[in-house]
Amino acid sequence: GTGCNKKTYFVCNEPGSEWVKLPPVDPAEIVCARQIKKFFTGNLEAPVISYPPFPGNETNYLRAQIARISAGTHISPIDYFKFEEDDEDESDGEGRDSYTLNVEFEPLPVYELADPGLMSWVHHMQHILPQGRCQWINPAMKAENEEFDEDEEEEEDEEKDEPQQEEGKPLLTPISQDDDIDGLPAWSAARSSELSPYYCVAVLKSNVWPGAYTFGYDKKFENVYIGFGHKYSSENYSPPPPPPVWEEYPTDLEVTEVPDPTVADEKALLAMQQEQLEREAEEAEMEDDEDEDD
Repeated sequence: GTGCNKKTYFVCNEPGSEWVKLPPVDPAEIVCARQIKKFFTGNLEAPVISYPPFPGNETNYLRAQIARISAGTHISPIDYFKFEEDDEDESDGEGRDSYTLNVEFEPLPVYELADPGLMSWVHHMQHILPQGRCQWINPAMKAENEEFDEDEEEEEDEEKDEPQQEEGKPLLTPISQDDDIDGLPAWSAARSSELSPYYCVAVLKSNVWPGAYTFGYDKKFENVYIGFGHKYSSENYSPPPPPPVWEEYPTDLEVTEVPDPTVADEKALLAMQQEQLEREAEEAEMEDDEDEDD
């Protein structure tokens, strides 16, 4: 797989129980998961009752949250991974979706791994765009096999309505570039012990996803998450408002209602029509008389 479906996940409720394979995640599920906040019940078949309506059950919601948490909290020491030699011509990792283990990696000391500057750790999972994908796809792009006969004016209108391409942070971007959340830094770094600095490990805590931790020592590191699957927010959750109510019918001249005429209006209209008919009859008689005289 690629993007958010690069890895396959298995889950279980308790140690020793049967492992269940989670299905691939869909971009629509990620987009909706960003707008709702639901606690997990532990039942993968449980419905997710929310607004906006979630397109799936708890299995799909769990898979979407795993994709979001992994993309934001899977980090590794800098230079532990490197890009392929064929990708050296690309700058800053933009557009890359893969990397390889750096066999020449030199481990960093613990005090550098725990440095508050956070320059010693990088993201090794692709950023998820607002579209719900790791690689942007133009929704206005037409299928290659479809053929259309369009005028130049229509083509110009399409160019104006072209959506703006979404861009995310490239692979192996330092976590120091992560955006703050509600005035808090995205990560907090510390050593596991200040009493024995030679035997301690570096510990990083995610402030964006409470429950996500990373530890590192020498050439070893690991990412762990133990939480409710919710992103941090300093305010209480409030669902998005519903869309505006649609109008019952278009408000144009053809369907716009007008007030009914009164009896006086009807009589005045009939009188005007009668006068017009009499005038037309007199004009017709005058034309006939002129023809007879000729």
